[in-house]
Amino acid sequence: MAATHRRLRIEADGGSRGNPGIAGYGALVRDEGGRVIAERAAPLGKASNNVAEYSGLIAGLQAAEVIDPGARITVAMDSKLVVEQMSGRWKIKHADMRTLALEAKEIIERIVAAGGSVDFTWIPRERNKAADALSNDGMDGRTIRRDAGLSEELAADRLAEEEHPGEPAIAAQPRPVPPLGEPTRIILVRHGVTAFTEQGRLDGRGGADPDLSDLGREQAAHAARLVADLVAGGSATLTTSTLARARQTGVPIAAALGVTAGEDPDWDEQNFGDWDGVAMRDLMSQAPADVERLRSDPAYARPGGETHRDLTERVLRAYAARVAAGGTQVIVAHRKPIMVVLADILGMGMDASWRLAHGPGALTAIETWPQAGATVVFTNRR
Repeated sequence: MAATHRRLRIEADGGSRGNPGIAGYGALVRDEGGRVIAERAAPLGKASNNVAEYSGLIAGLQAAEVIDPGARITVAMDSKLVVEQMSGRWKIKHADMRTLALEAKEIIERIVAAGGSVDFTWIPRERNKAADALSNDGMDGRTIRRDAGLSEELAADRLAEEEHPGEPAIAAQPRPVPPLGEPTRIILVRHGVTAFTEQGRLDGRGGADPDLSDLGREQAAHAARLVADLVAGGSATLTTSTLARARQTGVPIAAALGVTAGEDPDWDEQNFGDWDGVAMRDLMSQAPADVERLRSDPAYARPGGETHRDLTERVLRAYAARVAAGGTQVIVAHRKPIMVVLADILGMGMDASWRLAHGPGALTAIETWPQAGATVVFTNRR
């Protein structure tokens, strides 16, 4: 007998005090009876209204996908722009919104592949009060993650307030909500480019260790501005790999945050052994089978190099240490270490992890709770 998937309703919003200014998003998921079964809110640093609204949409889709990967979902938002763009009727011109829209579409594609559907509907602002309140929590600097443990009393209160403003709600007895505490916020930054990067050469731990190019220094400065906006005046700890390009990318970030960077060799790029410094185009023409093994076999290593399994062990050890430290952790590393972290969180195999784009100077943000696991807030933001 075919599986029966749930009908869910996402309500999402985002806001910016200044546009662009201090921004935050909010989203909630309701079941068929209108009960709130998930809530999300988080600050975004400095961003526009539209970026915040898209961030709320993504958070809602992620929450719904966890509840039922093949759910039949209605997304209700008071942003005409997001609804029309996601419905395919309006073009997306702004680069930041294109990136976020693509992230939302990737989640939708997974839901559809699992037998579900996602439809969008516009609602007036007065019917989106719950999501608006959550987005204000985000703009106030609060991160909220409540799932099925959300009390029925709170859910009933919010639903009744929206349907019958001013009338008291008749609520069931609340169930206890386990405390989640404050999340550890991880910001992963890929270093800027070097001459090797620009030439398509492999550049691992144990190789030539080149400096940033002029373009790489520009990318590092831009990444520093993005990180400072995300941290928004709060405290943060900065860690870089020991390789020159990561340390040099960390210099403007340290200045922007007013901190001193620490170094951890566990965040270094994979050691590619005798292939360090060799152009990938040459390897693809001369040794395509070996290239495929490097990309898909976790036990394969070049002479003098290390395996993907070795890389994974040290990177996840470093990641666990940063999570345990708490607060906001900014890490400047390399493509493969960042892929390792994301693949672990998302449950992806080595083959699939190559589909994760993460350009030079780009940022990925993760929030992790001791009792609720990790959430990938965004990836590849530049």
